[in-house]
Amino acid sequence: MINTTTDISALYVHNLNAASKTSGAVKSKDMAKAEQAAEDFEAFFMTKMMESMFEGVSTDGIFGGGHAEKIYRSMLLTEYGKEMAKVGSIGVKQNVLDAIIKMQETETNGYTQG
Repeated sequence: MINTTTDISALYVHNLNAASKTSGAVKSKDMAKAEQAAEDFEAFFMTKMMESMFEGVSTDGIFGGGHAEKIYRSMLLTEYGKEMAKVGSIGVKQNVLDAIIKMQETETNGYTQG
């Protein structure tokens, strides 16, 4: 499992080099956009997973609960999801990145999604 951004970037560059031999070079700004999209998806996935985990957690009635805690918990879980995605803790980012690369290769070769 890949755990660092450097490893992910190196693997992505390796995949791009392999892709460029068959379908032409992919622009570096496209690579950055693809990496960001994959990381955003993993962050969203992790956030939604943690939200469902915290649904059954009760709050302290004296100092907790209410609408404000729901908002705070939502923001906290969103930030947890972003940090987990940066680390690449579950590997969803790499799978999404691979799928994006394949879609770009397919479109570069003249095939469109339908």
